[in-house]
Amino acid sequence: MTGKLPPIEKLYEAYSAIADGRVSLREGEAEVVSSDGSKAYKVVWQGNTYSSGDNATYWQGYPGYPILAVLMLQGKLPMNPEIAGCFRGINWRCLNAKHRADYASAAAEVFQKQIPEAKAEAIRETVRQAYEELKKLELTVKRGKRAQSFSSRSLAAEEEGCSR
Repeated sequence: MTGKLPPIEKLYEAYSAIADGRVSLREGEAEVVSSDGSKAYKVVWQGNTYSSGDNATYWQGYPGYPILAVLMLQGKLPMNPEIAGCFRGINWRCLNAKHRADYASAAAEVFQKQIPEAKAEAIRETVRQAYEELKKLELTVKRGKRAQSFSSRSLAAEEEGCSR
């Protein structure tokens, strides 16, 4: 992969997007809804060049979870559907805010609270393998248009979503 690699934990976020059915693939583009439902990210690709308006891709220059989810659904990154369900219903925006963008700490909380201990190491290994495959991909990542926000969500609803 040319450019910066994402934190490995972004692959868990991609699994959540897939498990929750928040990724809609179309010809040459996809829409990925955020974990709290407040934004929709447009992922566009042509060949091996991908762009997205999510914060990670736009500001940090590495593929964020929307691009990673698309790559998984396209079969360019390995994805194990058997473990996807373990990441269903996680509000990553709130978790990452709670852990002050310490993605490893946020993922550790998910593993502690939601992942059966018997599956934890196999899941980590599956994600490590996907991360190694990501390193090998001939992939160019560019900034996309900023996300579309859904104004219908109230502040109270957002706060309620974070307190789960």
